[in-house]
Amino acid sequence: MAKKLSKLALRLRSMTVFRDMLDDPVIGALVRCLERLGSARFVPAYSEFVSRLYRAGYVSISEYIKDRVFDSDNVYIRLMGAGTLPDKVLLDSTALDLDALSCVAGLDSSKLLEEAGCSMGLARFEGKKLNLTNEYAQRARDIEKFGYGVYARHRMFHWDRGRVVPVRTPDPIKLSELIDYQREKQLILDNTRALLKGRPAANILLTGDAGTGKSSTVKAVVNELWREGLRVLEIRKEQLHEIPGILDELNMNPLKFILFIDDLSFQKNDDNFSALKAMLEGSVSAKARNVVIYATSNRRHLVKETAADREGEDIHRQDAMQEAASLSERFGLRVTFQRPTKETYLNIVRELAKRDGLQLPDDELCAGAERFALQRSSRSARAARQYVDSLISAQPEK
Repeated sequence: MAKKLSKLALRLRSMTVFRDMLDDPVIGALVRCLERLGSARFVPAYSEFVSRLYRAGYVSISEYIKDRVFDSDNVYIRLMGAGTLPDKVLLDSTALDLDALSCVAGLDSSKLLEEAGCSMGLARFEGKKLNLTNEYAQRARDIEKFGYGVYARHRMFHWDRGRVVPVRTPDPIKLSELIDYQREKQLILDNTRALLKGRPAANILLTGDAGTGKSSTVKAVVNELWREGLRVLEIRKEQLHEIPGILDELNMNPLKFILFIDDLSFQKNDDNFSALKAMLEGSVSAKARNVVIYATSNRRHLVKETAADREGEDIHRQDAMQEAASLSERFGLRVTFQRPTKETYLNIVRELAKRDGLQLPDDELCAGAERFALQRSSRSARAARQYVDSLISAQPEK
């Protein structure tokens, strides 16, 4: 068996399609451990491997291997994601690698320590034999839902210095937690489902007063639909000129993406205005079948106007104002989140208080909510949430 395990290390060293996994700190440590069976260096190599497995948040090597295989960004899965069936040579090479990784997944500490002839009381790890070849083939067939690489494990991303970076702790907000605005939520949800089904989907401009739930709704839709193949990539206004490069990154990806721009507005003569306009017009360099833009703004026309802009001396003032207003009109769908009425605001407060287990007389709850809103000169869903949070914080410890 010791020779068999040493041969397994060699099989891992000979991987091609999944070769980048040799750079993984846990798998690399395991390979070195297998290569040192029967030597005095085995125990420290074994302990280093198990320590790295633990630090990665696992006690099972099979679960770790499975997750790394599914996350792998390799030539086989990229071809499948692009709708191209790999040729037989590549298929056979992929199967060889997966068979070797399946054998590694079947290791556990008892087997490894027994074959090493080690009787010391060392840390343990678990493992079980997997059929990664079949599981990976199934995942490849459903690549439009699962994705690959960094997109397989994460749902929310941002654009940073020319690359896609995952959001490690995404906002977990759910649609069911957003009270009221049923029509607005349904419009956005229906449009996003059309995108997932490969049907024509509109770019959406979400406008309305601050705190009415525009950004939260977009994030909640992603949380609702990400297991169906939806991802969101947030970009800042000053990154809009990078949209062509972003679309080059996403265009061949089998997943569907929302490019999310939060709190969008422009100054007059802003260069980013033209970049977004080109994308919304569907220019050749900016068109993508699997990407839509969702932008939020507190301004209906997006471009900040001054009194001078409206009354100025420019003989083409009317044309300039129409150009400023035209950007919002290029969004296929505009959804307005109105500031809630007093009745709606208090209903939101009641629902939030109920969900959080607060037990206050209704008149006391509502009177406090009104005072809270007056202090902020605004009734909004955000104010309701902040008010209920303040009540929770003020409760005595039990």
